[in-house]
Amino acid sequence: MAFTYNPLWKLLIDKNISREELRSALGFSFSTMTKMTKGQFVSLEVLHRMCVYLNCQPGDLLQYIPDND
Repeated sequence: MAFTYNPLWKLLIDKNISREELRSALGFSFSTMTKMTKGQFVSLEVLHRMCVYLNCQPGDLLQYIPDND
């Protein structure tokens, strides 16, 4: 099971917000941003805070990529 945060990166571009601005505004650690860059799991709290800040739904932030088994 894998996720991609490409929808989030596109949303940030559309809203003219840098990754650093998002991290700083929401008080995320560098490791949280690194996890998202690598498509790793982050907490629901992180997703919730991004949804509130960006006024969006979780599906606007990430996409599920099924395993090819």
